[in-house]
Amino acid sequence: MSGEITDVLIIGAGLSGIGMACHLARECPGKSVAILERRNAIGGTWDLFRYPGIRSDSDMFSFGYKFRPWNDLKVLADGPSIRSYIRDTAREYGIENKITFGFRTKSVDWSSAEGCWTVTGTDEATGETLRRKARFAIGATGYYNYDTGFQPDFPGLDTFKGQVIHPQKWPEGLDYKGKRVVVIGSGATAVTLVPAMAGEAGHVTMLQRSPSYIFSVPALDKLSGFLKIFLPESWVYGFARRRNITVQRWLYIAARRWPHLVRRWLLSNVRKAVGPDFDMSHFTPTYNPWDERLCAVPNADLFAALRSGQASVVTDQIDRFTETGIRLKSGKLLEADIVISATGLNVQMLGGTTVSLNGQPRSVASSMMYKGVLVQDMPNFACIFGYINAPWTLKADIASSYVCRLLNHMDRNGIKVATPRDLEGSALDDTIMGGLSSGYVRRARDTLPRQGRKLPWAVLHDYKRDKVMLLNDAIDDGNLEFAKG
Repeated sequence: MSGEITDVLIIGAGLSGIGMACHLARECPGKSVAILERRNAIGGTWDLFRYPGIRSDSDMFSFGYKFRPWNDLKVLADGPSIRSYIRDTAREYGIENKITFGFRTKSVDWSSAEGCWTVTGTDEATGETLRRKARFAIGATGYYNYDTGFQPDFPGLDTFKGQVIHPQKWPEGLDYKGKRVVVIGSGATAVTLVPAMAGEAGHVTMLQRSPSYIFSVPALDKLSGFLKIFLPESWVYGFARRRNITVQRWLYIAARRWPHLVRRWLLSNVRKAVGPDFDMSHFTPTYNPWDERLCAVPNADLFAALRSGQASVVTDQIDRFTETGIRLKSGKLLEADIVISATGLNVQMLGGTTVSLNGQPRSVASSMMYKGVLVQDMPNFACIFGYINAPWTLKADIASSYVCRLLNHMDRNGIKVATPRDLEGSALDDTIMGGLSSGYVRRARDTLPRQGRKLPWAVLHDYKRDKVMLLNDAIDDGNLEFAKG
């Protein structure tokens, strides 16, 4: 084990981890920084997922980093473009040489005697045990298991003679030309896959147990394209970013305040896209808008694929797989050569890393999040976690800036350790994603960190209020315990 102690160690080199490292380079240039990444590439989600048509589910003007403008006019960017954007950002800020690739983190342990974290893991290639020490540790691993996606136990699956694929493990070079494809699911992955495969496959069927809210957005931001003729790109980016953040927020507020009106508006737009003769029951959810995330599609591409006859949607439940396809509860048989199980993620915090304090195990899932960033009762420990109702990076950006503010405050005041303490018994029986009722959130109730009944323990999911709390409010608010030695 190296005796060197790094100032800040980040676990994960995806969108959040690279963003955190860039904020440190900008706002805490004197800090030594290291990043541990299990995979052999930058990008996280955007390097792992390689299925056809993969794209962002938020507009790129607000999904991109605030400090590095996204100047392409494509609203929902494709996976390779986002991957390049993250890599280029890391290169611009000199982050690449701070990353140790192939480091699978197993555990982190805080030593009060040493005043630092010891991160233990293995070299993915050799199995060798590796250790690193850091004064401040940051989890930037996202919230799902990279090894396996969620796969329901479908009856008869082992009898199916075709190919079954989970989008998280997409086989390179998959040939689906002319084949019958069934995509199980109705979320963001399914509504992306269906139009992406429809032109080449023989036919694509989206099989859903229940519908989701789907709305169309323009493929290109034409207003920004027009403004670029007259204005500097930085101005155009800033305007588009502020506009889109405002529109997203008001859509969410309206959905919560006037759910029936927003529901009617969303469904009327679907009706226009699919035509008067389409069975709207396939796109009429039983829940209110934003009880689960909305699905965005560019230029109504999903609805165009359905109108063309190259794709279809079936709302039913699976009875069992057969040798040639899927038998439904209704008795109908869907013949298939390829079945894609777009059934979601397995939630996992810190990439499965265990946490202990002075050798005593601690559960992140039983801890509250302080300002949605620091972990209750854990010294010098942060988790970067994005929004559930807005682009992930909006929260990741300001959370990273908050960590930098905290580090600078500690330096100015000779503080070595900062630990969030709940002094008023604020805990609620609710997770930081409690605003969603999606299946993956319900399954992860015992996995996700908790929140409290009031600030700074309540999770706002409100960019405007979070900006004030994280970027302007005093660091020393009485809820942080500081130690100088």
